[in-house]
Amino acid sequence: MYSPYGGLGGYGAFPPVIKNLLIINGLVFLAQIVNIFPLVGWFALWPLGNGFQVYQLATYSFLHGGISHILFNMFALWMFGAQIENTWGSRRFSIYYFACVIGAGFVQLAATYFSGAVWPTIGASGGVFGILLAFGMMFPEQRIMLLFPPIPMKAKYFVIGYGLLQLIFATTDLQPGVANLAHLGGMAAGFLLIMYWRGRLPLKPRPNY
Repeated sequence: MYSPYGGLGGYGAFPPVIKNLLIINGLVFLAQIVNIFPLVGWFALWPLGNGFQVYQLATYSFLHGGISHILFNMFALWMFGAQIENTWGSRRFSIYYFACVIGAGFVQLAATYFSGAVWPTIGASGGVFGILLAFGMMFPEQRIMLLFPPIPMKAKYFVIGYGLLQLIFATTDLQPGVANLAHLGGMAAGFLLIMYWRGRLPLKPRPNY
């Protein structure tokens, strides 16, 4: 999919947080390939009672399960996230991204607890889906050109459709081994944070937001 920027303000095509996330994720993936240290054992999100540590709610997002996994996540992070960071600024974007990552992690912990699963979760998808949600809310009328099939679509419809697709995957066996509930958790965390910043929740944001 492709989203034309139509001119970027702020930092440009590679704002600081996006650039640093791309670099760190790439370096960690290279470390996974070299496989000198048990990174998954230390930093993946393990289920409660099966190796879980609090810091894993953030660190799992820097690990990936293969080249296609990291390429898709990093491409989507850059494509949708750069415009958001240029609009919000780096500080607010960082808070939002990691709130989505951690929110997705909590949802995945609940999912593995109730399902009895014992395998770890890795990947930046929770944060990426939160970024996707923010993009649809901030730029709902902006057109996105899908690559497969090559159909232009407004961002708001793309986000709604992709969210529904994740819900279908989460409630069926059509995509086994994928943490679809965590994807939805990232979107839900992002939605709540945006609503908080907009003053739509009972709690009121600080003036600088």
